[in-house]
Amino acid sequence: MKFEVLPDADAVAASAAAFIAAEAWDVLASRDKFVLAVSGGRTPWVMLRELARLDVPWDKFHIVQVDERIAPAGDPDRNLTHLRESLMDLAPIPAANLHAMPVEAADPEQAAADYAKTLRDLCGTPIVIDLIHLGLGPDGHTASLVPGDSVLDVTDRDVALTGGLYQKRRRMTLTYPALNRARKLLWVVTGADKPGPLAQLKVADHAIPAGRVAQDRAVVMADRVAAAKL
Repeated sequence: MKFEVLPDADAVAASAAAFIAAEAWDVLASRDKFVLAVSGGRTPWVMLRELARLDVPWDKFHIVQVDERIAPAGDPDRNLTHLRESLMDLAPIPAANLHAMPVEAADPEQAAADYAKTLRDLCGTPIVIDLIHLGLGPDGHTASLVPGDSVLDVTDRDVALTGGLYQKRRRMTLTYPALNRARKLLWVVTGADKPGPLAQLKVADHAIPAGRVAQDRAVVMADRVAAAKL
């Protein structure tokens, strides 16, 4: 795992956007599409706005979701709402290249299976996503792999639902198998509530969900506040 410590959250967002663009160009040198999986969070929305300003082959970008709250369309809790505002409304990505988690479906379990099929169609079997962006919660969660939830034990599916509510919502999420197969992982970590879990992440501490994610192809970009204990 490689670490880059930057002065503040805005610097992290800009550096992360540049990293995504560079990875896209690298992948597209030999393939006809680049698949980026995006998580939620305040700094990531800034990151995506920065990304939208860069010169990349947008027609070859495919955007998928790392996780999503089960909530109605347009709900401010939805990662998709902010993803549209921060990237899709600003960059010329074809609408068909956004592959949103189908959390509005009547049968969420079937919807999770359907999303896994969408990812297989995009990324092959087994699913290998080009770049997965991850965040880190104060409790050590990443994606919607949250402490104590049964989803942490899912090994036979690439997309699953949380067993219970987290912050008042059930979630759909990529699981460890999908995360650990990614060609590259980009962690974006900022804020005064992150030094503890970031130090645990660095040593792959399995006491937090994030510590169980593979580190050999991972890059962490953190601000100085979050990196205080490194």
